[in-house]
Amino acid sequence: MAELQVKITKYKCDRCGHEWIPREKATPTICPKCKSPYWNKPRRKIKKKNVIPARNKKNL
Repeated sequence: MAELQVKITKYKCDRCGHEWIPREKATPTICPKCKSPYWNKPRRKIKKKNVIPARNKKNL
């Protein structure tokens, strides 16, 4: 008897880490757990703006 192999596509959210098997063949639009539409895009690092430190009340 011949063996039958089936490939199953598994997705993983880059935001929350949730893994799932889709019901449909189309690429998912959102993560089913965190509902993020950016589930397949890694987070970007936020650049901090040059912030002027606040004065201490003691030095006034």
